[in-house]
Amino acid sequence: MDFDDKRRQFFSSLVAGAIAGMSVDLALFPLDTVKTRLQSQFGFQNSGGFKQLYRGLGSAMIVSAPNAAAFFSVYEYSKVAMNHHLTDPTLINMTSASLAETAACLIRVPVEVVKQRTQASKVSWNIILKQALREDKLIGMYRGFLSTLSRDIPFALIQLPLWEHLKKIWAKFNDKPISAVESCICGSLAGLCAAIATNPIDVAKTRIMLAKKDNKYGRVNFLAVISLIFKESGFRGLYSGASPRILFITIGGAVYLGGYDFYKSTVDQFFLKF
Repeated sequence: MDFDDKRRQFFSSLVAGAIAGMSVDLALFPLDTVKTRLQSQFGFQNSGGFKQLYRGLGSAMIVSAPNAAAFFSVYEYSKVAMNHHLTDPTLINMTSASLAETAACLIRVPVEVVKQRTQASKVSWNIILKQALREDKLIGMYRGFLSTLSRDIPFALIQLPLWEHLKKIWAKFNDKPISAVESCICGSLAGLCAAIATNPIDVAKTRIMLAKKDNKYGRVNFLAVISLIFKESGFRGLYSGASPRILFITIGGAVYLGGYDFYKSTVDQFFLKF
């Protein structure tokens, strides 16, 4: 692959990832809001219930495009770079997914703090942003960064390699390249498995992000929060919000990963004309 091909691949991943990220947020944001409110320590109804399910969309949309663009561009670039050092495709995909998630989290976490507090309150996101910066400073905007990484890296280690593996199996079975619809189905199945496995970490991450610094959830790390939730509510507490989250990620896996493949193919064809 020469320099022009690498540059084209990078920019097509950047553009396709951005479009895929915005597509997921626009389509599935209400499910994410319901999940956040179910996981909130303040209770579902006190956090807003089923009202204003698009509250917090503004802050999410600001970051969805650059977040997804960063993820997929780093993921695709890392896969190419890793091919020079590793031979196992699964290990290449897992390593690339970990690097991509780390890059994406640097963009995603501050906005997710604001988004989730907005979803669980009756105040607009810009007011919550000002309040968070005033009370917790900039470092407070990265509350839950490690717990987010601890959730998203295992999630990516399951979802991305499984998605790639399912696509290879499907293509081999049919003896032809996989279609966008088939990629959507593979993405949905991969997302389902990853969502079930990582839900307890997601609950802990949500509690940490919603907490103020003097709250019991804001003073401890995510492992301690998982232990605290388990003592208070058992396994039910660790899987609170699981239904909307699993539904969100199962559908989102189809839209995000399958959509990414479709958009990337479209953008590749566009760049080939120049």
